[in-house]
Amino acid sequence: MDYQVNNNGYYGKFGGAFVPEMLYPNVKHLEANYLKIMQSASFKNEFTELLKHYVGRPSPLYFSNRLSERYQLNVYLKREDLNHTGSHKINNTIGQILMARHLGKKRIIAETGAGQHGVATATVCAREGLECIVFMGATDVARQQPNVEKMEMLGATVIPVQSGNKTLKDATNEAIRDWINHPDETHYIIGSVVGPHPYPDMVARFQSVISAEMKTQLREQTGSPLPDTIIACVGGGSNAAGAFYHYLNEPKVRLIAVEADGKGLETGQTAATIAAGSVGIIHGSMTLLMQTNDGQIIEPYSLSAGLDYPGIGPLHAHLYDAKRVEFLRATDNEALEAAFELTRFEGIIPALESAHALAALKKGTFKPNETVVINLSGRGDKDMEAYRNFMKSQKDKNLLLHKPISNPNAEVYTRGFSFPNNSQPLDLSPMGGLFVP
Repeated sequence: MDYQVNNNGYYGKFGGAFVPEMLYPNVKHLEANYLKIMQSASFKNEFTELLKHYVGRPSPLYFSNRLSERYQLNVYLKREDLNHTGSHKINNTIGQILMARHLGKKRIIAETGAGQHGVATATVCAREGLECIVFMGATDVARQQPNVEKMEMLGATVIPVQSGNKTLKDATNEAIRDWINHPDETHYIIGSVVGPHPYPDMVARFQSVISAEMKTQLREQTGSPLPDTIIACVGGGSNAAGAFYHYLNEPKVRLIAVEADGKGLETGQTAATIAAGSVGIIHGSMTLLMQTNDGQIIEPYSLSAGLDYPGIGPLHAHLYDAKRVEFLRATDNEALEAAFELTRFEGIIPALESAHALAALKKGTFKPNETVVINLSGRGDKDMEAYRNFMKSQKDKNLLLHKPISNPNAEVYTRGFSFPNNSQPLDLSPMGGLFVP
């Protein structure tokens, strides 16, 4: 089956470009030129050089001894958290800022939820010397203060959005309104595989560097470019699109996307679009979204600001519809526990978004010794308040997250699981391979 976008901007029955009349010329101009620009030698060379020397790619593919032993799997982590700005978002903003330059745009706008896309956009705008305006829900501004401060330090104007439930959906609404009011000089850097065509395809292509590197790295470390399973979290879905992209036509590779289930589907406080959604239009594309019977968008909920979105990218809606990708759900608490498991097993503090992907190790079913790659989409600096609150809640319940011990040969217990003491040496074979769109 063909999983690429067709000439009309659709993945199967999902996609398209449903935009206000004032934005139609901009969207059509981008559609007519984005592939020509991306496939030009000058663009490829500059993009590849910036990924290598500015972003720090390739990001490592790290074999986790302790998670592998715990789950009787071969668990690899694709370390997007080690990129400049701390997540996969920079892959796309580097590409789109070069696109904006080719299109002659001087003013950049963006939406952000967890703040990682906002920071990445502010970063590339600072490098290019361009005006940068970032729309962010007031709720997310409060819970992601470190990233707000980074954006402001980088010279961006951060506009708190007070409408709706003051999260990612509402920030996107305001960004589109701004774009309508300033169509000629503005390029909107959308942060996920959402929005009108060609954005979902363009963002997926920029993020496909993740799976392109993964193939090279797996071949070097295991002898085969194909893992058994790839796992990624999904809200709009850019990191999952990047992690899955070069494996979509590899039917032997199982693909698992993990949505944010918030407080649980049965409570109604969820952001699990696949489980709770239906076909409709949101932010310029036909896709699956959470809505009432009369088409009003249902406010999502997730502790993770980056997954707190009521829709999903049209590519992912198509992959679900075609049964190419399996979708799981992880609640706030399941994600928090998975985050602490990685932290205490490997000394890596993940973003809350990435922690949802990690939760699949407990929620999914796997065969012993499968090779499983988890896309670690970002680092957890921005989520320390949520992690502090979780630690306090566990202490208040007398559920110690870490019990000090005096016997160095004893096991260390963390909420019911133990750390093995017989870890094997790590495979530190060199990384290789750079993506060319």
